[in-house]
Amino acid sequence: MKKIAIIGAGGMAHYHIKGFRTAGADVVAIIDLNQTLASQFATQYHLPHFFQNIQDCCDMYPDLDGVSIAVPNAFHKKIVIDALERRLAVFCEKPPALNAEEMIEIESVYRKSGKLLLFDFNNRAREETQILKQYIDADGSFLMNSAQAYWIRRNGIPGFGGWFTNKKLSGGGPAIDLLHMLDLSLYLMHYPTPKVIMASSHDDFMGNTAFKGPWGIADNSKGINDVESSIQAFITFDNGASLMIRNSWAELIEKEKAGVCFQGNHFGGLMERTFKIDGIDETSHDCCQLFTYENNHQVDKDIHFIPDFAMGREASAANFIESLEGKTEPLNTPEEAVQLMRIVDAMYESAKTGLPVIMERKENE
Repeated sequence: MKKIAIIGAGGMAHYHIKGFRTAGADVVAIIDLNQTLASQFATQYHLPHFFQNIQDCCDMYPDLDGVSIAVPNAFHKKIVIDALERRLAVFCEKPPALNAEEMIEIESVYRKSGKLLLFDFNNRAREETQILKQYIDADGSFLMNSAQAYWIRRNGIPGFGGWFTNKKLSGGGPAIDLLHMLDLSLYLMHYPTPKVIMASSHDDFMGNTAFKGPWGIADNSKGINDVESSIQAFITFDNGASLMIRNSWAELIEKEKAGVCFQGNHFGGLMERTFKIDGIDETSHDCCQLFTYENNHQVDKDIHFIPDFAMGREASAANFIESLEGKTEPLNTPEEAVQLMRIVDAMYESAKTGLPVIMERKENE
């Protein structure tokens, strides 16, 4: 039984512990600078210990196998590297880092450590994702020529003046916070090499509390709000495919939607979650469809699956444990995380300059 500690007693930790325990791990401690939160979490989940730092945890558990990290984005790099250098396996919340430069540093340490490093791209773990991927992978001559990735909200700013709206702490707004569908589309496309990226961003409504989401963190009137509220991008790839991206916290739209739609030579597909109330998963509706052509007719196929209001978060955490035990393959890789952050960086660069970004091909691509 693998021994795991969780770093960060916020909202994502609740999904982590459930997924770890489902996979049979022994969660031995919660680590958080806020000892009140740590104590409450330990009590809620009947954990034997809570700590303020990882060193105290490792002193108590020298046989610790791994940690999960659920802290503000600015601290991902430092804590991931520290854990890997302690010879611990790591499961880290998204985004992998603030930017590609940080992720490249992480990847270098990961390669030297030989330990497992996974990021919580939880939407890969959803049942409907895996069904779509089975269709894509089973058709040896299938070519995906285009896709659209979107997570758009009407009222979804996660508080004002906290770390989410402070670029130094978060890395950016919805482009980096809602990169799930970007990653999901790249996953279904088998992570092709980006060639050219063009983007534009906007900061409408960033000071308007009417556009605050029903979740997030407390407002800070003295805090910073220097991130975008929406971003749109278009990517072309070396294999000829293209991808459109649309992410927003605040837009004058009908309702929140998150999804990936793709088109190919044999069939197209759609995976989408529509929310009745922005940010409240329990009010959402999921659909998954294939669009094809059979017997001289256009055919739509509804794919049946078990809805997961956790959006794969618990299943993703379980995959970390099962991968650590050698029972399954990890759902993502650090190499993919580097490419993802290169794309996000290019989106921000293009949005800032108003010019397309020509992506440099790396030696290992």
